[in-house]
Amino acid sequence: MDVLIFLIPIAIGLGLAGLVGFLWSLKTGQYEDLEGAKWRILDDDDLPAPGEPSDRLSS
Repeated sequence: MDVLIFLIPIAIGLGLAGLVGFLWSLKTGQYEDLEGAKWRILDDDDLPAPGEPSDRLSS
């Protein structure tokens, strides 16, 4: 039972650290663009930008 003297403050400290991290992420706008992630998957990054030379298209 003496170990509870150490475990309870550690558990409260970890809970507070998680809460602070979550509040920080809300404040910095981490959850602002929930729709953008699904559209970024569909971006075709392997195509060259206009005007950029490409080795694949030249042959």
